[in-house]
Amino acid sequence: MVIVAAVDRSERAPAIVEEAVELGEAFDEPVEVVHVLTRQKFIDLERTSVSDTGNTIPTDDILDIAEDIAQEVVDRSSAVDVSPVGLLGDPADEVVNYAESNDARYLVIAGRKRSPVGKALFGSTVQTVMLDSEVPVVSIRAD
Repeated sequence: MVIVAAVDRSERAPAIVEEAVELGEAFDEPVEVVHVLTRQKFIDLERTSVSDTGNTIPTDDILDIAEDIAQEVVDRSSAVDVSPVGLLGDPADEVVNYAESNDARYLVIAGRKRSPVGKALFGSTVQTVMLDSEVPVVSIRAD
């Protein structure tokens, strides 16, 4: 089993990693820090690459970029001995699928404070993860 920490580039991301590490230590499980690069970000990177070099970016390079972002979050936390993972696609779907396919014991996330209208209009990745995951989800409140 593994503890999965799903992160973005926000200020709350290091707290997600630290909570996942605490769970990993408590259950003697490895921790994997996952960042999902959205398809829109992928398209933006592709456009930039094509306009700058005339070449597209291989998918493996895109996954490396996402992994580098996960590593940046790890570096901003006090965590040691965790594995960064980069994924590409819809963040909620990819995080849930990754956690379930890797037999995660827990999935650690943190949401943003939003008004009820904001949630209704824009949805919530965290809400989707919590509703769709078969893996127990630990949602932290990081201010």
